[in-house]
Amino acid sequence: MRPTALDWSAENCTVARAMAVLGERWTLVVLREVFNGIRRFEDMREHSGIPRQVLTNRLHMLVEQGVLRRVPYREQGERERHEYRLTEKGFDLYPVLVAVREWGDRYLADPAGPPVDMVHRDCGSPVRTHLSCADGHEVGSPREVVTRPGAGAVRRTPAAAKAA
Repeated sequence: MRPTALDWSAENCTVARAMAVLGERWTLVVLREVFNGIRRFEDMREHSGIPRQVLTNRLHMLVEQGVLRRVPYREQGERERHEYRLTEKGFDLYPVLVAVREWGDRYLADPAGPPVDMVHRDCGSPVRTHLSCADGHEVGSPREVVTRPGAGAVRRTPAAAKAA
């Protein structure tokens, strides 16, 4: 049976666009650092082990994309430097980071367990991701979800759809 998704173009795919921003190995590590309160370049470099030029490039790209913003600071007797703060667009990535951590904890953690626990500040229970629809129904399995063309979908030409 031919998947109906072949009838629609993937050229304006938002997953591909998001991965153009987030898909490089070190990008989520930079975001992890900032979410954990490490906002200064040297602290990030030392804590994460990201090479200096790679960290410079990732921070520049995340600022350019509006995920982080640069905020100046000056230590007593030092030159002005910048720390990196999350924007609203950046904060919206938190569930992505939690989901990646959950997957890593499940499949890649050391035998002793994961190195970090994320817990709710108020009650101390573990933080987890879950899927729900806009009407509030919990989605228990990916098999409960179907995809369909959205408002921005572009139909493929019959010849291109047939060739695929």
